[in-house]
Amino acid sequence: MSDAQEIAKLKAELEGFKKRLAETEKKVPPRPERFTTLSDMEVPLLSTPLDLESEGFDYLRDLGFPGEYPFTRGVQRNMYRGKLWTMRQFAGFSSAAETNKRFKLLLANGQMGLSTAFDMPTLMGYDADSPRSKGEVGKCGVAVSSLEDMEELFAGIDLGNITTSMTINGPAIVILMMYYAVAEKNGVPREKVRGTLQNDILKEYIAQKEWLFPVKPAVELVIDTIEYGAKNYPNWNTVSISGYHIREAGATAVQELAFTLADGLAYVERCLARGMDIDSFAPRLSFFLDVHNDFFEEVAKFRAARRVWARLMKERYKAKDPKSWMLRTHAQTAGVSLTAQQPYNNIVRVAVQALAAVMGGTNSLHTNSMDETLALPTDEAVMIALRTQQVIAEESGVANVVDPFGGSYFMESLTNRVERETLDYIRRIDEMGGMIAAVERGFPQAEIANSAYHFQRQLEAKEKVMVGVNKFVEAEEKRKMETLYIDRSIEKRQIEKIAALKKRRNADAVRKALDAVREDAKAGKNMCPTIFAAVKEYATLQEICDTLRGVYGVYSEAGSF
Repeated sequence: MSDAQEIAKLKAELEGFKKRLAETEKKVPPRPERFTTLSDMEVPLLSTPLDLESEGFDYLRDLGFPGEYPFTRGVQRNMYRGKLWTMRQFAGFSSAAETNKRFKLLLANGQMGLSTAFDMPTLMGYDADSPRSKGEVGKCGVAVSSLEDMEELFAGIDLGNITTSMTINGPAIVILMMYYAVAEKNGVPREKVRGTLQNDILKEYIAQKEWLFPVKPAVELVIDTIEYGAKNYPNWNTVSISGYHIREAGATAVQELAFTLADGLAYVERCLARGMDIDSFAPRLSFFLDVHNDFFEEVAKFRAARRVWARLMKERYKAKDPKSWMLRTHAQTAGVSLTAQQPYNNIVRVAVQALAAVMGGTNSLHTNSMDETLALPTDEAVMIALRTQQVIAEESGVANVVDPFGGSYFMESLTNRVERETLDYIRRIDEMGGMIAAVERGFPQAEIANSAYHFQRQLEAKEKVMVGVNKFVEAEEKRKMETLYIDRSIEKRQIEKIAALKKRRNADAVRKALDAVREDAKAGKNMCPTIFAAVKEYATLQEICDTLRGVYGVYSEAGSF
């Protein structure tokens, strides 16, 4: 709106409406005292063009067209008309052989890409035969201790025709080299190896707490993979900068976005410090966002994310390649929103969250299974979760139009607010010296803890509702759900497997390979080539990680009270 008379007329009409509204609310008062998003941002009763007028909203500058800067509306011009989002279901449990069966089941039923979960020992850089692994082998993901396990995990799967996502961070460089080794053994050309490694160590210190080494050397290992990948694996995303675990730890939508983007900026800065050109690596940076229950807030978050990242890449870092400006993101429905109480309600929650991700323009999506708050998902639960995506894609009609919320007074205003508050956090982090310095002083950790506490207080006061938990509660659960049980025998089999591997491999070659890892770590070299060589000699995950621990040391978080 630019006509002064139209603006004045709308303002007068709006004042009249507010008076009529006051009369209505005397008869039908508002239900709660405050209407807020899940993250506690005030929600107006309605939005009008005046909201955007006051914010100086410009259609071409702030919204534009899909597939074009600033990408508010999506990173492809025709979005899902041309190609649906990649449907990934997180899979990983027990042994490599069992997970391989699940992979093949999902692929046979229309899944488009693999997404791999690892067990806790693997995530922490320990083999199945370590005393620290006792009772945890194969429980929350697949156990991978050596290249032999990785070979079995992807047996019979053409890595040149499938994309693979791997959710691992502390020892990610080792797991990635194992994957590359399997592809190489199977004759897959490097340019056809496609997928994503999470590899976002900063969010581990912020939220998930699965780390191996102190912050600075751990970050340098991430940069090693980015540098190595840019030169050797042009279609592999070597880092998936992850807000998911930040949100799961209790962050608000704005904090999730701000801390995720700030992590990304930290990696960009370290790559530039290595002498890398921004356009040589930025196009392969990818992101991973949570999708929570507040539908409109989540859609706004995805839209704001793309716009903020595009402007930072173009204006702050002077990237020239439009692909460097694009924020491409995987999304996963909110695990923290799933409830053990009335677990079938989780199917509905996941459907709403998945729809928000699609309306927000995600490029890839995992839908949680209804039973994941109780155990790793059963085959049946996984299929319901996958079918949820397929129904949205094929039956709902939402894939037929790009960014249907574009131009909505409420959505544009909410997107602007998420952007403003995100940039304010980034400014504060910049003033601290960047995200590495902010993490070391505990800033994002404290912000998330405060938000989590605030939300819990709201739940307890019933200011926020969780159906089946603090409202519409059933005195006694009527339905019992079958859950997946991981047999403890997997641990014994994995230990025996490692022992057999160590007997038949070339012990002298392994020793020399580990010595090379140690020397390169001391010298500050890029660690990918020597770790690649070590895994091909069947050095185990823990042997390589212990070698690096001997050089870098280990990390312990200082508590704050």
